[in-house]
Amino acid sequence: MEEEGSGKRAGGRRRACVVVLGDFGRSPRMQYHALSLARQASLEVDVVAYGGSEPHKAVLEHESIHIHTMVQWPRFMQGWPKILRPLMLVMKPIYQFLMLLWFLFVKVPAPDVFLVQNPPSVPTLTAVAWASWIRRSAFIIDWHNFGYTLLALSLGRSNLFVVVYRWLEKHYGKMANGSFCVTRAMQHELAQNWGIKAAVLYDQPPEFFHPASLKEKHELFCRLDKNFQLPLGVWDCFSCETTTTRDSTSDETLFTTLVDSDICVKANRPALIVSSTSWTSDEDFGILLEAAVMYDRRVAAILNEDDSTDKEVLWKEMHQGKKYLYPRLLFVITGKGPDKEKYEQKIRKLNLKRVAFRTMWLSAEDYPLLLGSADLGVCLHTSSSGLDLPMKVVDMFGCGLPVCAVSYSCIKELVKVEKNGLLFSSSSELADELLMLLKGFPDDCDALKLLRDGAQEKGASSRWATEWEEYAKPLLLEVISQKDE
Repeated sequence: MEEEGSGKRAGGRRRACVVVLGDFGRSPRMQYHALSLARQASLEVDVVAYGGSEPHKAVLEHESIHIHTMVQWPRFMQGWPKILRPLMLVMKPIYQFLMLLWFLFVKVPAPDVFLVQNPPSVPTLTAVAWASWIRRSAFIIDWHNFGYTLLALSLGRSNLFVVVYRWLEKHYGKMANGSFCVTRAMQHELAQNWGIKAAVLYDQPPEFFHPASLKEKHELFCRLDKNFQLPLGVWDCFSCETTTTRDSTSDETLFTTLVDSDICVKANRPALIVSSTSWTSDEDFGILLEAAVMYDRRVAAILNEDDSTDKEVLWKEMHQGKKYLYPRLLFVITGKGPDKEKYEQKIRKLNLKRVAFRTMWLSAEDYPLLLGSADLGVCLHTSSSGLDLPMKVVDMFGCGLPVCAVSYSCIKELVKVEKNGLLFSSSSELADELLMLLKGFPDDCDALKLLRDGAQEKGASSRWATEWEEYAKPLLLEVISQKDE
């Protein structure tokens, strides 16, 4: 590998520097960019980002991708009293700015092009703009959302910090040599109100997102068996099954069983519903909890169960194989974020007969397998700007998984109602959709099967590499060639 700071080329190859002021392992789109820059544009790729979560194995193992991990803002600083919050809002960007300058000016070789994720905008765009000018590199922004709208969630749009943040985001955004964005709505906003021309580069699933085979499902459920188990003394409609005598080498899971060499799907298996979240304020997870309670109560009413029905007797019947018109639901919620513990406490207080929740963080390899093994996805993303699309839904479609998603301004650019998913605006609407889609599960739910066919068609129609080759690569090469002139 080329020595740090020694020039733009390693063995005659051009370089790109991918900049993420965040956890690179939790930035899938930027991981895919890094892979495409290395594979499809044949560039040496330096990644400047924070650590935390492990990136995908394909990124880690590619010999042309070099990850440089920055030191994060000290954790003890995050616990400052509320009165000192304005001081932290100033000091943290200064610390990050100096850290970025050190890496972009000294630690990485001078690239032909910087590709930076936005948001966060401050101080990222300023640091990359300065570095591109000093190191005579091109500068491309990948607009995932607007940073000032995220800040406004907690401070309000009229706050001075938000006003200054927006000015900086717009000022340095206009200095870029090129831009990508994630929706046509965002492209229009950037053109009309920011004076920025951006190419739409829709999120698309890479090749490792696909429907899971029965063997892959069984092996995944065996690996996740310990994640499905609850602490001793804690019970729900699945705990009697996950605390039986089977161990990690058992041939039986909640969903599948191995008989001789044949894998069978259990006839009374629960419906597996997946929702991935960053546990932040732009996703109202309370909607999902309320919908789960409504589903539980409405099914009980449809089946003429009264409030005195003994839950443990009901659970024993379920465990012994009794089937009902409506299935048990297992919601698996993946992700990390600040509001996770708050919602886990709320989940523990729910008193449900046939619905249960499990929260977990999966490896970059197991997450696509979970999506490919699930029956339905739920997306609670609403967008601070209303102009971006949830990548989690793209991933779900890549795995042939239909979705119920919160409705907002541009979501129909992705979710085609009654073709690959449904939209909802309230917890009651989501509960209605769960009842409609899962009635007769798993064999007699035609509406769900229709959406699954549409999701598989959508997922198979386009992949990240194809989208990147058509829309990103030409802009990248044009920007680099202009810098060479």
